[in-house]
Amino acid sequence: MFIDEADIYVQAGDGGNGCVSFRREAHVPRGGPDGGDGGHGGNVIMVADPSVDTLLDFKGRHHWIAPAGKAGSGQNRTGKSGSDLVIRVPPGTQVADVDKGLLIKDLVSPGDRFVVALGGRGGRGNTRFATPTQQTPDTATPGEAGQQRKVHLELKLIADVGLLGLPNAGKSTLLSVLSAATPRIADYPFTTTEPCLGIVEAGRERRFVMADLPGLIAGAHQGVGLGDRFLRHVERTRVLVHLVEAQPVDGSDPAANYTVIRDEIKRYSAELADRPEIVVASKMDLTGAEAARAQLETRLGRPVLGISGVAHRGLKELVATIVATLDAEGEPEAPW
Repeated sequence: MFIDEADIYVQAGDGGNGCVSFRREAHVPRGGPDGGDGGHGGNVIMVADPSVDTLLDFKGRHHWIAPAGKAGSGQNRTGKSGSDLVIRVPPGTQVADVDKGLLIKDLVSPGDRFVVALGGRGGRGNTRFATPTQQTPDTATPGEAGQQRKVHLELKLIADVGLLGLPNAGKSTLLSVLSAATPRIADYPFTTTEPCLGIVEAGRERRFVMADLPGLIAGAHQGVGLGDRFLRHVERTRVLVHLVEAQPVDGSDPAANYTVIRDEIKRYSAELADRPEIVVASKMDLTGAEAARAQLETRLGRPVLGISGVAHRGLKELVATIVATLDAEGEPEAPW
């Protein structure tokens, strides 16, 4: 199951209390203070782990609490510190503080990590309070409380190329033939109900990541169909590949189908609508498809590539165009 949002509560460990103790040994009539410090509480740390691809783990576990530090003891023994609690999330996860309504971290690259809740410091034992004038202090301090936070996690997949189009436009088929990904493919709408990533080899030393996104329909921004919730995953893509059936089975107008998706993208994000876009006419193995592609190109007033995922037609030209567009865009900027 693909889960891309979750709300959790994180709590770092409390620090252990300091100890009040005095040295008691035979033949030592005036033993001084020997109370040890408390141990520090464990931190809660989030790490971007590429082996994790969904936030499913957080649907069954909402409370993440790090161990507390142990109290100090006599003979100047410091309490054991609590171990850190490491939470592994997929790269591309945004972490927001619910109460403050602020984005606190964007874990983009594998290995990115940060402390989402800091453990409390251990209290000081009475040994710390001994002075020349106060040689038998009976004072110790309690451990500090660990930080607590309500956190909202939102996953935005990181891909170079995002595939857009109406349901059954051929996005899943294209991804399956260009990469080793195995998205669900069928001849009915909404075959794809969750994003799917694939790595496309464009040469010996060149590759890019392509994302197949669930199909949009008119009114998606208002929750129609699968809604627009999956569009968050195209926000990080650098290039959009917009697939349009050259000859829709339902007899609809290809140019109008293109406009429907463009309108939904603009309603979702004007910045996203300005991303470089490659328009592709799919299912070109059908009779009359070339004439339909040429007509679509004329009506849109822009180049329209023709491909057939089933017949493996036009795929090299599409990959070359994607690579050229990515090169023209340059390296992506950091999102913060």
